Amino acid sequence: MHSETLTANIPAHLRDPENRWFGLSLRARTIVYSTTRVKPADLTTYEDLASSQWKDRLVLRTSKKVYNQSLVAMLIEEHGEKEAVRIVSGWVGNLAAPPFSNDTKTMEAILAGQGDVGIVNTYYFGRLARKNPQLPLALFWPNQASGGVHVNVSGAGLIAASRNQSKAVAFMEWLSTKSAQALFADANLEYPVNAAVAVNPVVAAWGTFRQNEINLKNAGEKQALAIRLMDRAGYR
Repeated sequence: MHSETLTANIPAHLRDPENRWFGLSLRARTIVYSTTRVKPADLTTYEDLASSQWKDRLVLRTSKKVYNQSLVAMLIEEHGEKEAVRIVSGWVGNLAAPPFSNDTKTMEAILAGQGDVGIVNTYYFGRLARKNPQLPLALFWPNQASGGVHVNVSGAGLIAASRNQSKAVAFMEWLSTKSAQALFADANLEYPVNAAVAVNPVVAAWGTFRQNEINLKNAGEKQALAIRLMDRAGYR
C-alpha cells in the first residue's frame, strides 16, 4: 500500500517497513504490581523479573497466547536467543502459581495474594480499574533506561485480491485520523497510534513512558522461535 495519510499518522515502528500492514491502536505490555506488597523502587525491567528477589512472587499469563509470545520474540530480537532463554527460564523459576489463562485472572491472582507482580496489557488493567477505582494495583513502566516498554497493536492490511482496494485504503486512512483514534482511546482505554490524539484521562493518569521502537515486524518474524524457546524454558 502507498498512503501518505497512513505513513504520516502512524509511526514507523508500528507499521510494516514495506507498508503491508499498519498498527491502528496501541497498548503497552507492562508490569503490574501490588501497591501493598511492592515498592515501585524495587522494579526496573522485564529482565529483572528473572532475579531472585521475585522468587515465588511472579504471576504470568499462559505462553499459549500471542501477547507474551510477542514480548519474548522482541526479547530475542533485542538480546539474542541465549539470553532470552535465561530470562524466560528465570521467570518460570520465580512463578508463584501456574500461568493463568488471561491478564484479568493474572491480576486477580495478585489481588488474592497469590503473587506480587505480573505482566499485563494496559487496557486489561483499565477495565479492572473502571470497576474498582480503589484497586490496590498499579502499573510500572519498565526498561526506561534501556529498550523501552514493549507495545503491541491491533492493525489492518489490504488483501491483494480485494475488489474494493480504494475503499479499503480510505477506511484504513480514516481509522488513523483523530476522530477514529479517539474512539479507540476512549472505548477500550488504548493508546492512539496517532501522536496528535490525546489519550483518555483514565489512561493519562497512569503516567507517560518511553516505548520500545524496534519495529513490530520482528514480533511476527520471531514468533515461532519464541514459542519453541518458551516451551524449552518450561513456560507453559
